[in-house]
Amino acid sequence: MPLVHVASVEMLTPGTLAHVEAGGHPIAICNHEGAVHAFDGRCPHHGGPLGQGNLAEGHIICPWHAWAFSCETGEFDFNPEIRIARYPVAIEDGEVFVDIPD
Repeated sequence: MPLVHVASVEMLTPGTLAHVEAGGHPIAICNHEGAVHAFDGRCPHHGGPLGQGNLAEGHIICPWHAWAFSCETGEFDFNPEIRIARYPVAIEDGEVFVDIPD
């Protein structure tokens, strides 16, 4: 799938987590220590909106039940076999693009 524009870099200062919609998909996008990461925006526990949660110590925290996922790998803290899908990110001319599945 072609890259989809989701945000501007200005919107994603370090330590920021945001919820965006692209191609009909909710996406959790964050800037952890200057690196932008994008994931499926639904928590695998009960579908909570991950992008509306918190970013703390390199983890995306679900706002519904506080499940924590690595913002680098998408792995769930207590069971690495559970993970959120990670999407490739490209930054061009100050804009953030994500490669989301069909």
